[in-house]
Amino acid sequence: MVSGLTDHLGFWLRQVSNQVSGRFARALEAEGVSVVEWVLLRDIYDAGLPVPQVRLAERMGLTRGAITKLADRLVARGLILRQGDALDGRVQGVALTRAGEALVPALAALADTNDAACFAALTAEEQASLRALLQKLAEAQGLTRLPVG
Repeated sequence: MVSGLTDHLGFWLRQVSNQVSGRFARALEAEGVSVVEWVLLRDIYDAGLPVPQVRLAERMGLTRGAITKLADRLVARGLILRQGDALDGRVQGVALTRAGEALVPALAALADTNDAACFAALTAEEQASLRALLQKLAEAQGLTRLPVG
């Protein structure tokens, strides 16, 4: 007997993931930000200091060229700025501007609202269990890159 489509955990995970990520992407778009831009801004925000572009490329699983283009867009919008490394002039870091620092908490609130809406059918305990199980699976698979799409 051939297993049915809905017999697979991956099917259900994809169903929920598509809904959660799609709703969040639309909420970000309404603010003029893409998911990949959000991930980059959030990673810089969490670092609290200038982040080398090569580190961002590694963390996000993007090429250096893609990070450069992404950074160019965010620099043009006044959300990040480039800074050279005092010890190594070849290293180009990026940091948030005041506008970028102000935007990240607002976007994080959108993520919180999205999670609340998408996971409202689960109790707080069930949400904590789901989070722990997903983290366990991600760790077992060696998933360390930031999801960008």
